[in-house]
Amino acid sequence: MKQWDDERLVEFLREGKIPAFEEIYRRYWYKLYGIAYHQTGVREEAEELVQEVFLTIWNRRNEVVIRHLDLYLTIAIKNQVYDYIKSQVNYRKYQEYLIFQEIHQNYATDEIVNYVELAEAVDKVLNLLPEKSAEVFKRSRFENQSVKEIAHGLNLSEKAVEYHITKSLKFLKENLKSYQSNN
Repeated sequence: MKQWDDERLVEFLREGKIPAFEEIYRRYWYKLYGIAYHQTGVREEAEELVQEVFLTIWNRRNEVVIRHLDLYLTIAIKNQVYDYIKSQVNYRKYQEYLIFQEIHQNYATDEIVNYVELAEAVDKVLNLLPEKSAEVFKRSRFENQSVKEIAHGLNLSEKAVEYHITKSLKFLKENLKSYQSNN
């Protein structure tokens, strides 16, 4: 099948010929992996995303119209990566929500003298953080900026912004334990 061009391989794929699918996989796996790895930075995730693209192509081989295989696969992996990153951001936000909920639920009103005391404690803990982490956290939590906005404003990668937020949340949780209920 190596002698066949992409157009012919797509025809054979539509007919359900496994060798055509295998040849497409051999020709394009590494390119798609490179795109996915460049975007995610995680080998296992990149491999999984590429596998998902090929699984989808095989399962939908009778439904999709592929005119330019190379372009189709490139767009497919980019969409897969986009969906993955979006899900990771949502997962991270959900994790942050759970952490804040846990902190919030563990604070009994009689254990906190007043809101001002807690706010001062949070400020003190934030001042213990490295300057960049504190700035990222404040923009995220107090100014409600998105990861993308923060990354752009501070000239950081989105991954770096997510790292700083996660680091800050863990640091806050560890250093505000005295404000948590023992319930």
